[in-house]
Amino acid sequence: MQYKKINNLLGWLCLLIAFTTYVLTLEPSVSFWDCGEFISCAYRLQVSHQPGYPLFAMLGKAFSLFAMGNTAKVPYFTNLGSALASGATIMFLFWTITALAKKLLIAKGEETTSSQTLLIMGAGLVGALAFAYTDTFWFSAVETIVFALSSLCTAIVFWAILKWDNHADERGADKWIVLIAYIMGLSIGIHLLNLLTIPAVALVYYLRRYKNPTLKGGFIAFVISIGILGLVQYGIREYTIKIAAYFDLFFVNTLGLGFWSGGIFFFTIIIASLAGGIAYSIRYKKPVLNLALLCITFIYFGYSSFAYIPIRATANTDLNNSHPDNAFTLNSYLNRIQYGENPLLYGPYFDAKVTDQTEGGNIYIKGKSQYEVAGKKLNNTYDHNTIMPRMHSTEGDADYAQNVQFYKQWLQLPDGQSPTFADNMKWMLSWQMYQMYWRYFMWNFVGRYNDADGQQNTQSIDGNWTSGIFDGSKHLPKSVTESDTYTPLYALPLVIGLFGMIYHFSRKKGDATVIALLWFFTGLAIVLYVNQVNLQPRERDYSYVGSFYAFAIWIGLGVLAINDFISRKVNARGAALASIAVCLLAAPVLLAKQEWGDHDRSTKMTPHDMAYNFLISCPKNAILFTNGDNDTYSLWYNQEVEGVRPDVRIVCNSLFSGDWYIHQMQHTMNQSAPLPITMPFDKYKQGTRDVIAYNDAKLPGSVDAKEVFDFITSDDDRTKVQYQSGETMNYLPTKNFKVAVNPDELVKNGVVTAAQKNKLSNSMEWQYPNNYMFKDNLAMLDIMAHNDWKRPICFTIGVPPSGMHGLQPYMYKEGFVYHLIPFKADTSLKNDQLSKVNSLVMYNNVMNKFKFGNFKHAKYLDNVSKTEFYPFIESTFHDLAVGLIKDGRNDLALNAIRKFDNVMPDINPDIDTAHRKLLLAQVAYKLNDKQLANRYVKGIGNYLTDQLNYNYHLLQDNPAAIDSNTVQYQLYVLNGLAETTKAYQETALSKQYQSQLDDYGNKFAVLLNRQ
Repeated sequence: MQYKKINNLLGWLCLLIAFTTYVLTLEPSVSFWDCGEFISCAYRLQVSHQPGYPLFAMLGKAFSLFAMGNTAKVPYFTNLGSALASGATIMFLFWTITALAKKLLIAKGEETTSSQTLLIMGAGLVGALAFAYTDTFWFSAVETIVFALSSLCTAIVFWAILKWDNHADERGADKWIVLIAYIMGLSIGIHLLNLLTIPAVALVYYLRRYKNPTLKGGFIAFVISIGILGLVQYGIREYTIKIAAYFDLFFVNTLGLGFWSGGIFFFTIIIASLAGGIAYSIRYKKPVLNLALLCITFIYFGYSSFAYIPIRATANTDLNNSHPDNAFTLNSYLNRIQYGENPLLYGPYFDAKVTDQTEGGNIYIKGKSQYEVAGKKLNNTYDHNTIMPRMHSTEGDADYAQNVQFYKQWLQLPDGQSPTFADNMKWMLSWQMYQMYWRYFMWNFVGRYNDADGQQNTQSIDGNWTSGIFDGSKHLPKSVTESDTYTPLYALPLVIGLFGMIYHFSRKKGDATVIALLWFFTGLAIVLYVNQVNLQPRERDYSYVGSFYAFAIWIGLGVLAINDFISRKVNARGAALASIAVCLLAAPVLLAKQEWGDHDRSTKMTPHDMAYNFLISCPKNAILFTNGDNDTYSLWYNQEVEGVRPDVRIVCNSLFSGDWYIHQMQHTMNQSAPLPITMPFDKYKQGTRDVIAYNDAKLPGSVDAKEVFDFITSDDDRTKVQYQSGETMNYLPTKNFKVAVNPDELVKNGVVTAAQKNKLSNSMEWQYPNNYMFKDNLAMLDIMAHNDWKRPICFTIGVPPSGMHGLQPYMYKEGFVYHLIPFKADTSLKNDQLSKVNSLVMYNNVMNKFKFGNFKHAKYLDNVSKTEFYPFIESTFHDLAVGLIKDGRNDLALNAIRKFDNVMPDINPDIDTAHRKLLLAQVAYKLNDKQLANRYVKGIGNYLTDQLNYNYHLLQDNPAAIDSNTVQYQLYVLNGLAETTKAYQETALSKQYQSQLDDYGNKFAVLLNRQ
């Protein structure tokens, strides 16, 4: 069979194998994190978060149509789109590896022998299938996320430049360069990661076009490639819209034309210039200019998918992040202004103080008929700066205190000591590069202990990498070694890849440098550019998948390296077969076997069902405040796609500070009426009441919320205070608010039952906890002042107390939400306000309406399910049972505890969940279900001894790696086991746990500073 036909068939076989794998392990519904938003935006063609993913949304919409009207199947088919894209990525990776392997083995123009063909195809199979089963790539392949399609764009671009390389001397070969430009333009509508292939592509071009490449020439080509990258990233992607915005400003504000008139005129200039330039290059036979202009044109063709954003924003879709319906907002949206900017080359240390502040350019917003100035950009000057600032959080950051604490903890900086440049570099190397890149690299090619978050500690086993080779001597806990997430790879894929890299550099230094550039720019260069402040909401390994793709090429070429060694003692065919067999077993087969268990999401429904529980916990027509991410995106999916509880208005706290979001909340959405926000847009638009400071007016008692709201939104100068700058602004005169309560109205509106009427207070009084009121607080006060108890106000249990505005005394759990009810304050619960329940309503919701995501029988539970939602369900059932006992309904409390046992697995993912399980066991003892209580107690005991034994060995072998706070917590829970079993006359268990407590107390005496 011809080489070309074999190559094509095996490439498609790789796609089939990978795609089949991903279909078998596909998540059947929505996944955690951004997936719920992406599916919602695809299904209803809405506007997702910055910088926008329009092509991804449109492709997702196409795949959603396969659901044939069954909305519950929409996420399955959008997930299937990721699986197909990922399978295609593996196919192009196979063809990339075979192209590079052929260049290594066969001189141009020569025919391949059967042994050489076998070896080349084997290299492609090993490298491509190894990457197919790597941890990071597989994770994104089975859910609706941009990284699967982004990887496909990277794979096509790199494959295409090798196709050009192979045909560069033929007429029309430059069509491959134009194709690359078009794919890059399209990829901007998916994710920007693909642009990082430009340096590698440029080097391939240089090495092919120049017969005698030199180090100097290579460096010049590299500099030019960075220029091209900058042109695409900033010149085309950013400044096209920015310049269009200023054209629009002139046309709208000066000429009096409509919005987008100037933008359209500017786009017309671009089109005419490119068309004229191409015609000129053809007429005067300037091929280089022609190619450059064609590439720019096709990048713009691909980039034109972003026309979707303002079109759909103008349509006022339900999800419409930033409402980018005009050129200036679109520019801010594309450049992620909302997320702030991280300094790259020069900037402040985290302890820097502002010494001066200057005004920059105007900030324009869309008015009724013109663009208006909302303020000016402010440029700060700091007293403590450095080149390449890595530790750069400043006092205005929301997480400033947390960031500073982590910097100091990581670098062991004492309070009061300023960081030095050496500290700056140590942070970059140890956290940004090692902890947030190399650790991820090792996960994929060496092995991993578990899927816990491991950002905070290089020593802990949680989230750390391991080869598994030396794990037998580490006395690892069974919770690690017996889990599906323990995936030691014995470093075999890494070793094969290193062999391939060395072999490649020794035989084809130019080509190897190209792969090295691809690896660097899609890996460490991202680390340097993004310059993460510190702790991220989750692990960020998916950002570097292009780098792992590059290394997988060397895994494939490792087959050639091993063959080179074996062939010295065995004939060519035997050596090829042996090297392929060894590498297949050591890379793709090993990876598939080890990684399958913690990537098989085929039976997991937790994201879908947990979101369902949030919504179903709400009373009719409720206003539900959420925190963001995992208690928002999946809810959006349930409501926007499946139509679950369309009467509930979801309000995401992390977005509520945006004027555009408040404005959206003033409109009907699905079956939800507008929120009772009475402010006209001019009262809260950007630049107006961005912050209102507290200035105590010494008002006695609590003041009606309506009066406070009217005062701080008044334009009367008498309601304002003048600051040293001469500016007059509204101020908050008191923190003590109240809202009148009409018990009959609350019963009529269904907030409480008639039987609960006598528990209501005459007014709800609370204290605002902060010294500043921002837009979200202002909108919340508006709602509280004008809702008049007509719509229930709820908060998800994921909202922290800081997001409740001081209303905790009136929060009552009714499932996965707190319902704001003005019952008379319970003074006995000063420090435990959020454990209160409206027991019978909650019982009905939890027992009769909740779904449990196949928690008990799922083949695999991810870290979010185990450490975020399992604890939610533990605390929900515990608080429900305790509330029912308090209300004299022990029978219902027992039903609740047994329901938890029926639907939830008895697992202890961490010490927090073990402690909550002890609280459940205590309730079971109290309700005389000793069999259930003893089972839970024994499970907790086994978990604790497993963990404490590991920590004791750690104390002996590596005391620097032990966390004394965790050990203290474990002993505290063990003490709780001993005391609980003693209190309920479980003598044998009590003696066992007391003996263990004494034993471990002695073992850890030095650590705990005890005699």
